[in-house]
Amino acid sequence: MIVRNLNDKEVLETTYLAHGGAVAQMILDRRILKEIGFLAIARLEPGKEIEAHVDPMEEIYFVLSGTGEMRVDDEKRQVCPGDATWIPTGSSHSLLNNGQDECIILVVASPVW
Repeated sequence: MIVRNLNDKEVLETTYLAHGGAVAQMILDRRILKEIGFLAIARLEPGKEIEAHVDPMEEIYFVLSGTGEMRVDDEKRQVCPGDATWIPTGSSHSLLNNGQDECIILVVASPVW
């Protein structure tokens, strides 16, 4: 069993700026995982955006707190805590924090089988 906390050294050492807007950290990734690409947490300040990008794997964005406008290809939708957005492999996607509070999301990614 492996348990990771957001304050663990292994998580804090992975802090990076994700796609121009969010401060992200890898909670679990390919250093440990066998079948799943990664589990990350990202924090997006009001007015900031995870810029449109395409990934080579399927992803799920899960909103823990805050709100935002999620775009996947030509669709856009307001998201709030408890919402999970499925992003197919190869789809362009972005998330704009259009709220007043920090938006915190979990991101789960899985390679194509």
